[in-house]
Amino acid sequence: MTILVAGATGNVGRPLVEQLVASGQQVRALTRNPQKAKFPAGAEAFAGNLSDTASLAKAFDGVTAAHLISFNGEDYSALTNGEEIVDLAQKAGVRKVTVLKGDTEKSPLEQAIEASNLEWTHLSPVEFMSNALEWAESVKTEGVVREAFAEAKSAMVHEADIAAVAAVALTADGHAEQEYWLTGPQALTPAEKVRTIAEALGREVRYIELSRDEIVEQWRQTGYAEEDIEFFLMMRTNPPEAGYTVLPTVEKVTGKPARTFAQWVRENAAAFNA
Repeated sequence: MTILVAGATGNVGRPLVEQLVASGQQVRALTRNPQKAKFPAGAEAFAGNLSDTASLAKAFDGVTAAHLISFNGEDYSALTNGEEIVDLAQKAGVRKVTVLKGDTEKSPLEQAIEASNLEWTHLSPVEFMSNALEWAESVKTEGVVREAFAEAKSAMVHEADIAAVAAVALTADGHAEQEYWLTGPQALTPAEKVRTIAEALGREVRYIELSRDEIVEQWRQTGYAEEDIEFFLMMRTNPPEAGYTVLPTVEKVTGKPARTFAQWVRENAAAFNA
């Protein structure tokens, strides 16, 4: 069968393409710029964008399973053409879909999928481990991380584990009409994350705690909108329980323990080293 992977160059899409190809699946990798995308041999690069229905006219041809994303990859707003996407998928004979959620609220795409005859599985990850790349430059140049809210814990998840759960749901039965909340194996504070980075890199990295005002100013200088800043503050001062509660979902679905943050740092050490 051919499996369509949307967002194929993204944090989840890329490892999903790699894992599916490695397991012998035929993969069609949906990307805005197929000429620039580098996929493993065996993956078919296909030009398209989920937010542009016209670009998907042939994307589902011969596809029996598809990994979709509920939001626009450019500005992270919810897709509004969910019914059109689902109509194309059903007419093409798609049977299974996984949906990477971008919000706790159901998007129009999720609503349309649930109202269809598709076998759907929703993926609800907490914070991505790749968010730590925001610290890469200061770790590389100064050996420090400046962050506020020292007590805020996150059960952040490795993107490859999100992909692994998607791969199972797309290729095996028993996952229809499930919403999988996905976490890593630990809930870590900023200081614990920094200590993990230091241990994985084998050098000193200091944690400098910022005040609320200092972190807000840092976000503004980075270019975040006030709406984004309000969301960041809410997530750190009154986070949902799901964000810091470790769950065994990854291991239950894939049969393998969830990857640790230390493993993620070792895999991405080049980003933190000069």
